[in-house]
Amino acid sequence: MFKRSIFNEDHEMFRDQVRRFVAEEITPNHAQWEKDGRVSREAWRKAGENGLLCAAMPEAYGGAGADFLFSMVVMEELAAAGAMGPGFSLHSDIVAPYILHYGSEALKQEWLPRMARGEAIGAIAMTEPAAGSDVQGIKTTAIRDGDDFVINGQKVFITNGGNCDILVLACKTDPTLGAKGTSLILVPTDTPGFRKGNKLLEKVGWKAQDTAELFFDNVRVPAANLLGAEGRGFYQLMEQLPQERLLQCVRATAALEAALDWTVAHVTERRAFGQTIGDFQNTRFKIAEIKAQAVLMRVFTDKCLEMHVAGELDAVDAAMGKMLTSETLCRCLDDMLQMFGGYGYMWEYPVARAWADARVGRIAGGTGEVMREIIGRSVLGGRK
Repeated sequence: MFKRSIFNEDHEMFRDQVRRFVAEEITPNHAQWEKDGRVSREAWRKAGENGLLCAAMPEAYGGAGADFLFSMVVMEELAAAGAMGPGFSLHSDIVAPYILHYGSEALKQEWLPRMARGEAIGAIAMTEPAAGSDVQGIKTTAIRDGDDFVINGQKVFITNGGNCDILVLACKTDPTLGAKGTSLILVPTDTPGFRKGNKLLEKVGWKAQDTAELFFDNVRVPAANLLGAEGRGFYQLMEQLPQERLLQCVRATAALEAALDWTVAHVTERRAFGQTIGDFQNTRFKIAEIKAQAVLMRVFTDKCLEMHVAGELDAVDAAMGKMLTSETLCRCLDDMLQMFGGYGYMWEYPVARAWADARVGRIAGGTGEVMREIIGRSVLGGRK
């Protein structure tokens, strides 16, 4: 009904390349990665060799110098394949931009080319046991000591936490100042005093994703590893969060379209009571509703992408997109899983994995309740 217009011929040629890579290097290995709890580092290096990492980074720092939409092609193709293990997007479209926008030239030269090649894996450490959506509540400290910062604290639910070589750490450089005392510091994970949890966290979904706890015990890093100005960390996080939430919109929309394709194929083949599942009126009505929701999500998400590329997407727009797409995906996947009957509850079926994977979208990057607060304040008055 609606023809997508946001991607050009170059994007679609790249999509073909990414789709082949996913089919050859990701899909055949994903089940093993789910058992291992992490994606192999070999897959990261191959992704770098094939241009899937840091595509939007300038060529001077090892990237392709492409536009943001090339990165979104990678995210869409991974989501369409049900491959939630590779944390390529967080690495390329969240961690790397923090270094690019706020890091010194020396930090950019040291880390971005390695990240583009898949040799160094990035993560962002915000969430703590007592501070999730409330970023201002973080307790991890980085206290200045001469030319160094000395870091103490703990992080939890960190995506890419098991594999990561470099962290963008949100911490308090002045614990007495609240948000104004928050800073971002780049921490190499081979620094003495840093430790990853003894085992990766076991999750309901995203089982191939290496999510971990991180511990800091008098971790000493140079003051030159500060990203931007001291005390500006909270504002830097707020500047980058709209893009992070947009990524979740893109993932949710591609995942819904893929799940709808799987479901249509199933209900047109599976028979019960002398007819296909798709012959029942209830099935047709449910499929119609899901198709309409998928089209609405696609049009809205592509508009958000267009606005973001033009520098026009704000925090409220991103909050609306994140809230609506994550919740719609969960509702629709629940209906689609039902159409598979008992097979839908079997992990070997992609709809089961998609159903489990989708639930975190209503939590990560700011809960649905926080999104409602952001939107509500914009409508009723107060700060966005």
